[in-house]
Amino acid sequence: MNYWLVKSEPFVFSFADLEREGRTMWEGVRNYTARNNLRAMRNGDLVLFYHSNEGLEIVGIATVIKESYPDPTAEKGDWSVVDLAPVKRLQNTVPLSVIKATPALQEIGLVRQGRLSVMPLQPEEFQAILQMADTSI
Repeated sequence: MNYWLVKSEPFVFSFADLEREGRTMWEGVRNYTARNNLRAMRNGDLVLFYHSNEGLEIVGIATVIKESYPDPTAEKGDWSVVDLAPVKRLQNTVPLSVIKATPALQEIGLVRQGRLSVMPLQPEEFQAILQMADTSI
């Protein structure tokens, strides 16, 4: 299993929206590194859902339910999407300020490449964030 983090502005698409809809096509990614990360996702991989711009916190866990396929919203270029479904809301959200203050999380993309919208996490990073959120799967 692989672990990931995706970012979304909650006023555009929030974790509550994902919970309400039950699934979503993760579309609109227009960064090559993020696109390649989408292409590396596999069914059953777990994904932390981060609210960017407003909130600046990890709020939930999703899972990949459909692997990479062409982005139907792309007017040109070679872009990809995956489908995600909610797993659970975190017991306690994990703010970016706490992540940045945690030595074990200094190498994650959220700290090192703040503008990247889809990023991999190491298993120990994923577990550390779940512990901080007082949440288990």
